[in-house]
Parts: sequence; structure tokens; C-alpha cells
Amino acid sequence: MSETSFTIPSRRAEEILDEIHSNLLECKVCFETFSSKPRARRPRNLPCGHVICLGCVCALSQAASRCLECPFCRKQCDQGGTYECQILIDLQEMIGSYFLQKKTRDLERDLGSGVMHLHHTFGGWGPLINPTGVAVFGASQDVLVAHGGHERVTVYNSRGQFLRSFGRYGHDNFEICHPLDVTVSPGDHIVVTDAGDRSVKVFSSTGSPVATISDLFQLPWGVDVDLLWNIRVTDAETGTLWRIVLDYGRGMVLSKKEVVKDLKTPRAVACCRESGLIVVVEHLQIQESPELTQLKVFSSDYVVLKQLDTFSLRPLRLSISSVTFNRNGDLIVADVHQGNVWSLGDISKEPELIPLVREGLVHPVGLVATDEDTLIVLDAGDHTVKVYTTDTEDLYREKQ
Repeated sequence: MSETSFTIPSRRAEEILDEIHSNLLECKVCFETFSSKPRARRPRNLPCGHVICLGCVCALSQAASRCLECPFCRKQCDQGGTYECQILIDLQEMIGSYFLQKKTRDLERDLGSGVMHLHHTFGGWGPLINPTGVAVFGASQDVLVAHGGHERVTVYNSRGQFLRSFGRYGHDNFEICHPLDVTVSPGDHIVVTDAGDRSVKVFSSTGSPVATISDLFQLPWGVDVDLLWNIRVTDAETGTLWRIVLDYGRGMVLSKKEVVKDLKTPRAVACCRESGLIVVVEHLQIQESPELTQLKVFSSDYVVLKQLDTFSLRPLRLSISSVTFNRNGDLIVADVHQGNVWSLGDISKEPELIPLVREGLVHPVGLVATDEDTLIVLDAGDHTVKVYTTDTEDLYREKQ
């Protein structure tokens, strides 16, 4: 039975569903909610008629005899004599979406509104066409946007005034066909992933071609550069993460290596310049929930440290389109499905969900957190760049 949306018609109906959840859909031994998934929380009927979860059946069974005593009526039974309670599985699938929505609403009420507020917006349809990536020059704070216009990279100053553009449509070294992401190295070199000719192209800060790296990728997508200027590129088609070491002065590739394999449609990637951690966004491509994503966290030597998915971040079901780190090393993610931006805090610890932006976004696809605690969000929904800050009045005075 597939999961369906569930609408609560009245306050009384909501109370009845809450009673069903507490009285029927919870195991009265461990008080965990029964699950319809093939895991330890599936409900099992005991021969006496009482129902507990599979995990508790196993925990209460004696190792040698595989017998257990019903925790409610004390009747003895064999573990093999238990069987699935299909009616509760069906009921869980039928109304389970309501409880997920309820938990999400409760959590969002507890978290309140976003802590950052919109300061100004620039771009729009025409100057920007279907934007896909955003980056910022460190010193000047000029903003670069990769998009589908005649010239594929446009540069604005921090106030949103147009400065220049480069990378006209084409397949030559100085041209860009279909950009998917852009980043800036600490030396102000610009790196663009070009899905059109399956390459990574590097430009100077003024847009002059430096290097084109091709014949490695099937679908180069996300790109970021660490403090050592190493380029990290995800290949969404082959499920790999590449490390490219480039001599920017001579435009020569010194080394290129697949450092991570067997990723699930990896797209966005971010390198923390405080800790050296690398985060990759995987798109799970599940038929029932095609929007589901998960994060994989790697050490600087590519050891998997953590995986954050819909279970570890529940009850929120984030569809993550972009990731970045702020200057303190906290991970920030854009939820393209809900149009929100969240901080997950220090990902070496348990995730700490903090809403940064809860309004004003349509379809966020790119993020940059500046050293001035400003958040720059690329919104593909209305083709704009939106600048958020915690205190708009202070930022306004600073720009005068």
C-alpha cells in the first residue's frame, strides 16, 4: 500500500487519530511507533492476541529455546508462532503520513521563523536565465552566477550592480555550453562545471580561459575548491567524486583522481575550510519519493564519517539542492522542496536544525555563506540572487 496524503477534517477527528496512534500504533513494550517497513518495528501478533513489535519479540525470546512470555498476560509462546499483524501495518500506511505532517508542523512551530531576513534582491528574468550556481570572490565580495544566458557567467558587485559577463555559448575553452555549478578558488580563479561538453573549465578572475579538464566525466555537476586550491567535482552519472590538482599559473593538471566511488547520483559538494570535511549531496532516485536526498560527510582523506538522511533529520523530509559551510564550520543546506534554508550546526556532532530562511524563496538552488555572516541564495524560481542577513539595519549602515 503506497503512502498517500491525509487531510484532517476536524478537531475531533484529529483527537481520534491521536488516540489510535497511542493505543494501537505504538508497541506497549518499547513505546516505539510500529513501522510498515521491513525493520524491527513491524507489529507481530502473539498467539494470545497481544501485539508487540518484532524487535521486542526478539529481545524477550530466550536465546536457547526461542520461547518468550507475553509481557501482558504471561502466556508462553514460541518465537516462530508469532505472525505479522497485517491490519496494523495497513492502518499505519493509511494514516502514517498524517503523523509525519503533524510532527513536522509541531517542530516548525517550536523552531519559529527564520533567523535571517531578506536584505536585497537582484538579477531577475532577462539578466539571469535559469540560474544554476552561485559563488563569491573572497576579497571584493562580488557575486558570480552561472546561468543559461548568452554569456553564461555574470558578475555583480555586493550591491547587485552588474559588472561584467563572460563565457558565451559554445564548446571551446573560452566558451560554456551548459553550466551546472561554479566556485571560486582562494586565488580568485573561477571554476565551472559544464555538462554540455562534460568538462570542468577554469577562468581567471576577469574571465580569461586558464584550463579545460575533459575526458574524465560523464556528467560533471557540483564543484568546490578547498584551501589548498584542490578542485572537487561530483559526477552525477558515474557516482564519483574527483580531486583535481591544477597549476593555475600554467594551466596544467598536475593530478586527477577518483577519490570516492559508488555514490548515489551525487550533485552538490562543499569543502569546509575550517575542518577539511567534505559533504556530498546524494539524490536517492526512489520511485515512491524521488525528491529524497541524503548527505555523506567525508574526512579530508575521504573516510566516510557520517550519513545524514531523512531518518536522522526527521521529522523534516529535506530535499537538499545545495550545501555550504559558514566561517564557523557549520553546515548550511537549502531545501528546494519547501523553499527553506537550514543550518545543521557542527556536523561532527548530532545535527542541530536551525531555520535560517523561512520566507521569500521559491526554488533555492545555490548557497554561499560569506565571512561577514551574510547568506547569498540563488533562487531559480524567480531567477534572482537574494541576500539575507541577521540584522538588516546594521548591514545597511555598513554599506553606506
